[in-house]
Amino acid sequence: MITLSHEKYHKIITGNCTTLNHFLHMVHLFYYEQRVTNMHNVLWIDSITNFFTNYWNSFDWESILSNVFTKLLSLILLFLVFYFGKKFLHFLFKKTILSSVKVVRQSENRQKTIVKLLENMLDYFLYFILIYWILSIIGVPISSLLAGAGIAGVALGLGAQGFLSDVINGLFILLERQFEVGDAVLINNISGTIASVGVRTTQVRGYDGTLHYIPNRNITVVSNQSRGNMRALIELPLNSNVDLKSVYSVIEEINNQYTRTDEALTAPPKIVGPQTKPNGQFVFTIALMTKNGLQHATYQRYLTLYQEALLKQGIDLSSPVIPYSTN
Repeated sequence: MITLSHEKYHKIITGNCTTLNHFLHMVHLFYYEQRVTNMHNVLWIDSITNFFTNYWNSFDWESILSNVFTKLLSLILLFLVFYFGKKFLHFLFKKTILSSVKVVRQSENRQKTIVKLLENMLDYFLYFILIYWILSIIGVPISSLLAGAGIAGVALGLGAQGFLSDVINGLFILLERQFEVGDAVLINNISGTIASVGVRTTQVRGYDGTLHYIPNRNITVVSNQSRGNMRALIELPLNSNVDLKSVYSVIEEINNQYTRTDEALTAPPKIVGPQTKPNGQFVFTIALMTKNGLQHATYQRYLTLYQEALLKQGIDLSSPVIPYSTN
């Protein structure tokens, strides 16, 4: 059996107590650090919460909501006034301006052109007033915008060059009466009738129903097919060995039967006779002079009449291509 002296026993007990005290001290420090960290986190969260709370409370939400509601109500009333005001002004326009234009000695197409253009200008003016009042209600300083217009004038001027060119060219088209609403025209390889003449664009309704919008600045060459009488040139493809006397007889019979009472024609038909086209096709040509705007319908009508009559007489309308000669 091992026996310890009193001194050794005292050292062991003292050492163990020191270790225990050190351990308890470490536990205390750890617990203290945790409390400090938790308190720091709480203070950080409280500071952020207080910041957003103070920021939120800094706004006068009652005043802001009241202001937004007032402006929203004002905008709704403005749009209602604009809608009904525009309807009323267009009604007043038709009752006054339209009747005044009719008093002036102008053609019906000319009257339609002037009315369309004036209506277009009225719409531009009304929308300008609408934008002005919207900006005023929202609170945009109009005076500052106008003052800053000088600074942005160069940039806007560069962007508005096309618009100004459209307007100026549109005015020249109107003054020079190059075309009017209802005229049959050919513009930039687009054939059709003029549907509308605006400040910026001209609308052409193609013969297939397509509506073409042409900027006025792009209108350089206008072929107006509604000024004066027009010619409908009918070319009947024939076989080169056909009996031309029979063809002349059939064509003259149709002309005597239909053309004398046809109000679309302005002169008796001119039988040009057999011709060879540059591609070598052999045709029999008839020229019909018609009132402007009626050339297409007249062409279709008499082409059908001539073809049916020739086929009825057994005349071959097939046309083999033969060499073209300049002799």
